[in-house]
Amino acid sequence: MAESPILTLLGPLFASEAMAAAFSDVARLQGMLDFEAALARAEASVGLFPAATAESIARACRADLFDIPALARDTAEAGNPAIPMVKQLTALVGRHDAAAARFVHWGATSQDAIDTGLVLQIRGGLAAVEPDLQRLTAALAALAETHAKTVMIGRTLLQQAVPVTFGLKAAGWLAAVERMRARLAEAGSAAQVLQFGGAAGTLAALGKRGLDVAAALAKELDLVFPELPWHGHRDRLVDLAAAFGLLVGTLGKVARDLSLLMQTEVAEAFEPAGQGRGGSSTMPNKRNPIACAVALAAATRVPPLVATLLAAMPQEHERGLGGWHAEWETLPEIFLLASGALHRMADAIAGLTIDAARMRENVEATHGLVMAEAVAMALADRIGKREAHDLVESACRRALAEGAHLRDVLAREPAVTAQLTPEALDRLFAPESYLGMAERFVQRVLAARKPRS
Repeated sequence: MAESPILTLLGPLFASEAMAAAFSDVARLQGMLDFEAALARAEASVGLFPAATAESIARACRADLFDIPALARDTAEAGNPAIPMVKQLTALVGRHDAAAARFVHWGATSQDAIDTGLVLQIRGGLAAVEPDLQRLTAALAALAETHAKTVMIGRTLLQQAVPVTFGLKAAGWLAAVERMRARLAEAGSAAQVLQFGGAAGTLAALGKRGLDVAAALAKELDLVFPELPWHGHRDRLVDLAAAFGLLVGTLGKVARDLSLLMQTEVAEAFEPAGQGRGGSSTMPNKRNPIACAVALAAATRVPPLVATLLAAMPQEHERGLGGWHAEWETLPEIFLLASGALHRMADAIAGLTIDAARMRENVEATHGLVMAEAVAMALADRIGKREAHDLVESACRRALAEGAHLRDVLAREPAVTAQLTPEALDRLFAPESYLGMAERFVQRVLAARKPRS
């Protein structure tokens, strides 16, 4: 039996165990077999053959009864895995019910089995990511609430800017992940549709019972019964792939921020520590951001995979050549990479260590320069914006040249002291006094969270 991706050397690093199971060779085969079993039952339900015949077929639709290595070898010759699967299934059914074997795969085509099997895997894959999405959003919400007033420096273009709060940063992460979660749910729901059209999308082999069988089949599999078969129209799958791409990009943003906060020179937040986690083969002191590395690797790898599916969309006529085949490994890889990034980041955020004291130290690292905007805005009310900006900018240059605190330089400037008292200057250099709507924004994000069952 073929290995699950999680059993490979790098599998446990880049994919979650649940997603690896959902997209293993066994799951791919079982998805196609679930289609075949449901097809037989649907056809029996509309009177095409006896229910006993359908049950004979369904009893053989178990992946553990199949020779997967032989399927793989035969797939290389047949061009798709459904053809040898149907051959093995027919033989299995025929051992116990020769009459029933005649009705295996009745009226269907290979793409019906492969695509609907994939849709069933997708349903399993979406279920696999939901617990980690719940863990991640809950952990982010807790961080945002706990640290709504924890002052840290805001950074723009990788330079210190003005004070913010760690709660605001966490709320930004949370809001983005919540948007991706909603988009993923919408795209995932839209993708869970039956594929059943027969040779060229007309169900001609079933005569006048085609729609009846299709409706019964959709009900058997609990899938949406679409207006018509979609063999050559791949937009639903590509939309779902794009939703995963956006989720992975969002996780990459969180990972980028966190890995920068973990830098030794910054040291404001840290992934969880543990025996053997994030170490070095030679440097005992290392505490590397492993979850961030996985998420950033996925954020690098997934966009080209999404692009592959986009490029494969212009498929020929009723069923495509090559474009459809390009999806078979690409879409599962997107699911796998996304699951690994999500699982690792959920672990990291849930166990994140925050050094609030270090955050405060870094706010003070520039000796008051990060409060220059606060002072300039206060002076602007009195002497005009341009004049205030030039005055404070000049004081900043002097503070840097002298190695002095900006407040001390401003306190020696007559044009400043004429407008601001020493007490007023002290208040302007208190980071807590210049957080704007940070706390309110955190509250708005937390309030916008929708309860989920």
